[in-house]
Amino acid sequence: MGFFGKIFTWWNGATIGTMFNSAMTGEKVGTDTLGNAYFRAKKRYSAGHPFAGRERRWVIYAGANDASNVPAEWHGWLHGAFDGVPESNLPPPRIWETEHRPNATGTAQAYRPRGAMERGGVRAPATGDYESWSPEG
Repeated sequence: MGFFGKIFTWWNGATIGTMFNSAMTGEKVGTDTLGNAYFRAKKRYSAGHPFAGRERRWVIYAGANDASNVPAEWHGWLHGAFDGVPESNLPPPRIWETEHRPNATGTAQAYRPRGAMERGGVRAPATGDYESWSPEG
């Protein structure tokens, strides 16, 4: 994205103002496997401020601003479920766990079952266990 795109748009990643503010008032805590960068405020806020008594935390997305791009462990950190970064607070992954994938709805990678309009719209016929409802019956 060009210079003017970074100034005037927020939906395709962080604006220049957000990146400047993150560099000036934030401390980078880490990055996830998708390349998103996580920050915390360098200072605590005083009484009367909306973040008083809490630590302000935020994310700069590697691509488009889409909350489904945040893995579960970093989501927990962003919302204050634990204080340390996820690498130091999580148990080892279970054998049945899979890697985080962002929501693909609206993209070419979205799940489309048989019969979906994007796959031709031809649905399998009913198998005989269906009886249509009639208001007279």
